[in-house]
This record gives sequence, C-alpha cells and structure tokens, in this order.
Amino acid sequence: MIPSDYELELTLMRLVAERGAEKTVCPSEVARALGGPHPDGWGPLMQPVRRQAVRLMKEGRIAILRKGKPVEDPDDFRGIYRLSLPR
Repeated sequence: MIPSDYELELTLMRLVAERGAEKTVCPSEVARALGGPHPDGWGPLMQPVRRQAVRLMKEGRIAILRKGKPVEDPDDFRGIYRLSLPR
C-alpha cells in the first residue's frame, strides 16, 4: 500500500530535520522508513518520494542536491540525489 502524500511529506521532513543542517538524507532512507527493509516494500515508493521532494523544494522547504550542489531545476534532474534542509 502506498502511503499518502501527507505521510510521505511528514517522514521526509522528519528525517531531514533529524539529520540537521549540512547533512543529507538519501531518498531511499525515506522510502525504507515507510516501506520497510525489503525492496518490494520500499522500491515502489521511490517515485512518490521524488514527487514530494520536488514539491517541497519548490516550496523552499528542502533542497535537492546533486554532487553536493542544489539542483537548478527540480523538474529536470537526473541521477543520484540527496535531500537536505535549505542552506
């Protein structure tokens, strides 16, 4: 069962806040927190986590980082990314 957008947002924001400034969270950590340790549980949550991360970045609540730098366009980035509090 896919968690609600609200549950995704709460979990993402909690993990980023707990990690603190200057530290990052892997999106899979958010997915695992909701879907459990088995890939069948957390794997399907990766796209919903990404959608929430993009929305939260647009609202200025988090930063999406690639290679340690904020992405310029949250709607158009590829590859491995991390999540953090805005700098």
